[in-house]
Amino acid sequence: MSKYGKGIAALLVLAVAASAGWLWLNGHSGSGQILEIYQHGQLVETVTLTPSGQSRTIVLTGDDGAENTVLIQDGQVCMSHATCPDQVCVNQGWIADGTVPIVCLPNQVILQIKGGGSALDAIAG
Repeated sequence: MSKYGKGIAALLVLAVAASAGWLWLNGHSGSGQILEIYQHGQLVETVTLTPSGQSRTIVLTGDDGAENTVLIQDGQVCMSHATCPDQVCVNQGWIADGTVPIVCLPNQVILQIKGGGSALDAIAG
């Protein structure tokens, strides 16, 4: 085999290995994720996130009529309704990993996903 043939074979093996690793990471990134729901700094509920197609709604009530509605569906979560004035938590939309939590500061509610993820949020050079 010529040196060009060996180089092409090495590149092909490297490409196959990289593709297999990428597929394995994407296939396992959502497994074992837990949603932790905090209100006033206290953990009030944990939910295992699964891509089951089923949805679940959790309504949190707080002081002075504060209310937050959490929607869980297909392994992701969003704050579908809140009585806070700024609506930042509602406008954040869906999250599916622990990169950024959903936070409602006025009503003191935090939705944080833990575990399972293998997504990188930075690359060091």
